[in-house]
Amino acid sequence: MAISKELLEILACPKCKGPVEPDENMTALICRQCRLAYEIREDIPIMLIDEAKPLD
Repeated sequence: MAISKELLEILACPKCKGPVEPDENMTALICRQCRLAYEIREDIPIMLIDEAKPLD
């Protein structure tokens, strides 16, 4: 089960409040502005700044 389109429309980066988008494998939500990836575990996005991983 993937994250619904409706949920993606309301989710925002907790750091900058900007939009997030799924990566190509649907394993993380990406904030392009902050260059952070928020992992998706068991179809639940982990939207915690401390757990975000920086993009290379």
